[in-house]
Amino acid sequence: MRRAILTIGSTAAGLAALLSFKTHTSVADVADPAAAPTPSTATGAPTPHMTPTMKPRAKASMTTSPKATMSAGAGGSTMSRTVTGAVESTMYGPMQVKVTLEGTKITNVAVVQETNDGQESQQIDSFSIPKLTAETLAAQSARIDTVSGATQTSTGYIGSLQSALDQATA
Repeated sequence: MRRAILTIGSTAAGLAALLSFKTHTSVADVADPAAAPTPSTATGAPTPHMTPTMKPRAKASMTTSPKATMSAGAGGSTMSRTVTGAVESTMYGPMQVKVTLEGTKITNVAVVQETNDGQESQQIDSFSIPKLTAETLAAQSARIDTVSGATQTSTGYIGSLQSALDQATA
């Protein structure tokens, strides 16, 4: 009798552990799981997406930087421009980014507003924002992973980044 109870208890515990296992996914994959690589997404071009739980984003402002330059290259002319994304509200405050583009290539991402919920937010932002920026420059899109331990900062950053990229392609 004891063996049967022990076996059933162990099986239930193992099944509960198996069912609670979550794989690592990026915010972009969770937001649009049906998005399969298409010719437009395979090249790194941003695609707009929104889940039922996400609220509509405020309209982003697009400005051309004072250093706008035109240069003729093999592919034609490219123009440097800066686009500011929408302010994304997080549990710990607002997050907003500004993206600099050369043609369609992301050359720089700067944070305009960081989360502001005290010293812990500052510490989290100080280690997560450089990682998010590096990943954005490598991916050339908003389809990047969140930083572990900085989910709110990452979500706000990615939302504002996507807003800026949507404005840049509109």
